Amino acid sequence: MKLSVPLYRLKRKARLLSRESSIPLHAALDRIAREEGFGRWSLLAATLSAVAPAGKLFAELRPGDLVLVGARPGQGKTLLSLELAVAAMRAGNKAVFFSLEYVERHVPDIFRAIGAERSQFGALFEFDGSDAISADYIMRTLSSAPSGTLAVIDYLQLLDQKRGNPELTVQVSALKSFAREKELIIVFISQIDRSYDPAMKPCPDLTDVRLPNPLDLTLFNKTCFLNGGEVRFGAATHS
Repeated sequence: MKLSVPLYRLKRKARLLSRESSIPLHAALDRIAREEGFGRWSLLAATLSAVAPAGKLFAELRPGDLVLVGARPGQGKTLLSLELAVAAMRAGNKAVFFSLEYVERHVPDIFRAIGAERSQFGALFEFDGSDAISADYIMRTLSSAPSGTLAVIDYLQLLDQKRGNPELTVQVSALKSFAREKELIIVFISQIDRSYDPAMKPCPDLTDVRLPNPLDLTLFNKTCFLNGGEVRFGAATHS
């Protein structure tokens, strides 16, 4: 199936249409899907799901993994991370989305953007938009989570913004140990530095991760970087 432009651009076009026309995002997505020859967005998304990058990445994940998903704004890193959560839930696992960016009312539209409905997963999905999100908070929240649970943290660079929180490396180190002990998968959404130049390389990498505060990037053992419709998976360490 050939789209007129990459999927991430269609999603961006729908968000713009939603704002300019004052219509719900799901209605804007459906309108864009019809322009691509589909009756509604869910059909377009379902057609792509079999070859979606998130499905390929999820197949490579194992309990205890720490995953870094990085991209510049508007490239689809949040949607891909939520697609990982959906893949986990379809496999029967729990998924938790910790966000310091989004609030509860945004969640249904994010699900619809990837061709899913939050309601179909019931108690398998949990959203947490607390202002108190930090490594300690996440570990308390997931203390009784079953093995295989996938947690998304939106986003990495906000974890130590509050003065009382530990340094970023301390928090990520604690979450790495916690993920291994509890057999969880933790996905961190990450910003990319503004100095990244797509004309020099098609996708960012670990050297382009925005680090306002020091962080040992070898703590992550899986990576996924996005730009311009291209998605690159990798292993950050050999641990």
